[in-house]
Amino acid sequence: MIFYFTGTGNSLYVAKKLDENCISIPQVIKQEQLEFMADSIGIICPVYGHEMPGMVKEFIRRATFRTDYMFIVLTYGAHHGGAAEIADSFLQSVGKKADYITSIEMVDNFLPAFDMNEQMAKDKQVEDHLSQIRADVEGKKRCIQKAGLAEMAVHKMYLQMVKNAPETIWAAFYVFYDWVGCVIYTRVCPAGCIHLENQYAVHDSEECQACYACVHACPKMAIQFTLSRPEKNPTARYRNEHVTLCELIKAIDQTEGKEYEAG
Repeated sequence: MIFYFTGTGNSLYVAKKLDENCISIPQVIKQEQLEFMADSIGIICPVYGHEMPGMVKEFIRRATFRTDYMFIVLTYGAHHGGAAEIADSFLQSVGKKADYITSIEMVDNFLPAFDMNEQMAKDKQVEDHLSQIRADVEGKKRCIQKAGLAEMAVHKMYLQMVKNAPETIWAAFYVFYDWVGCVIYTRVCPAGCIHLENQYAVHDSEECQACYACVHACPKMAIQFTLSRPEKNPTARYRNEHVTLCELIKAIDQTEGKEYEAG
């Protein structure tokens, strides 16, 4: 049994490679009862600021997992920053335990820091790493990936940067340009925090998971960042090459079965 959270398809792809019948966290978390039993239970998700998304943490906090083997695979782009150990600490803080936590480097979708074309051109040996992870999980390996001094330093620098950032930096994270009627970005938001009012997009920043699904999925690139530095390449967007837009919508959609026509 595998649960996943995805924004641009990396974690969905990893989850599918480990178990075709994986379960979407943004959808299952809406259930009142979150009790699961299986021989092994896994969670696949990206890391933002070297930590699991807030929704994933809430899912872990609320859920009861009855299993002999719990594992977590964290997808990241440039630096994991000791994400496995950070995740392990979080699990312990909420009375949970994972037997195996590791990370896998994939395309980094953070547009202000990375050019998506350059990221997609890099050979990050994803398939080789996935094969190793699959073997580890099937063999029920018990290990928490260690950070190393370099990754610990990266995380320390990140924490200092966040500490020094103005409180308003995240409030105006995106700008939605006037593209009328498109609902694609409302259907790829895992938190359901984008909706249309009078055919224009409205973004609820309080619920935003900062997954950038809306930014990358919009076919007209009508959503862009408003951080102090511009995007590395404003004309490039990303979705995992093994995941279709339809799969992404099916995995994430919070519109509760409503039918729309994409603009």
